[in-house]
Amino acid sequence: MTKRILVTGAAGFLGSHLSDRFVKEGYHVIGMDNLITGDMRNIAHLMPLNNFEFYHHDVTKYIHIPGELDYILHFASPASPIDYLKIPIQTLKVGSLGTHNCLGLALAKNARILVASTSEVYGDPLIHPQTEEYWGNVNPVGPRGVYDEAKRFQEAMTMAYHTFHQVETRIIRIFNTYGPRMRLNDGRALPAFIGQALRGEDLTVFGDGSQTRSFCYVDDLVEGIYRLLFSNYEQPVNIGNPDEISLKDFAEEILKLTGSDVKIVYKPLPTDDPKQRKPDITKAKELLGWEPKVSRSEGLKITYDYFKSLENWDVKPKEFYQK
Repeated sequence: MTKRILVTGAAGFLGSHLSDRFVKEGYHVIGMDNLITGDMRNIAHLMPLNNFEFYHHDVTKYIHIPGELDYILHFASPASPIDYLKIPIQTLKVGSLGTHNCLGLALAKNARILVASTSEVYGDPLIHPQTEEYWGNVNPVGPRGVYDEAKRFQEAMTMAYHTFHQVETRIIRIFNTYGPRMRLNDGRALPAFIGQALRGEDLTVFGDGSQTRSFCYVDDLVEGIYRLLFSNYEQPVNIGNPDEISLKDFAEEILKLTGSDVKIVYKPLPTDDPKQRKPDITKAKELLGWEPKVSRSEGLKITYDYFKSLENWDVKPKEFYQK
């Protein structure tokens, strides 16, 4: 009998790639999205398929899925600083009420659920690289608190359902991920840099550019999620690429990739912007046999070609903010 899986946030960047993977693996995929930040174009190719269906629904409201359900992937959430600074209350609600509803559905359906947490639970970290045992350095009342604390609450709620209701839960902590279907104007460093280079604008780096990020290609992340879902491990697991780079060096890589002759300009560092991001993936290696395979140069080439193919790549965003 065909297994059924619900993917929340299915029309988003990661949700659409996960829907692709599970359709390919022969599952019946139920995609759900309220389209606040998702885009139906990301899943248009799946709509004609018999083993894919779409529910236009907000997970912060009661979720009804008829029939049996085997798995839930809860990926509904704004993930860009532009988004969660514009819609802070919705961001908090999807992490709290949305997670509660998904966990309640998992309990009712006796389904295994994997929730998408983030490296943002570590805040501006005081240890480096970040291990799963690190509790984080988060400002709950700062501008990023709506996202950081939503994800921290999400993890707490998930573990409560696991310990109290014995729901089969999995928690992934996602580090910076990139690839096709990212929004060019979503405010994060990679699409912001590529968008500026394509438009012939100077690349904007916040701070002095010494802050670091670690970029994981989306196919690698999806493989890590797939392995974690079917593992027997209930505690959080970091999935990301430990190949760390400063934002200044990353901007220079983008200039080289695009062949642009624009300059790098510097602006003040936003409040609570993390100075370092690098996952310790020891657990992922040992428990899942997972590590990233796609090099940054290879992944960036694919992503750049994708952005160039877009009809509206030259539309300048009103603002951006590098995560």
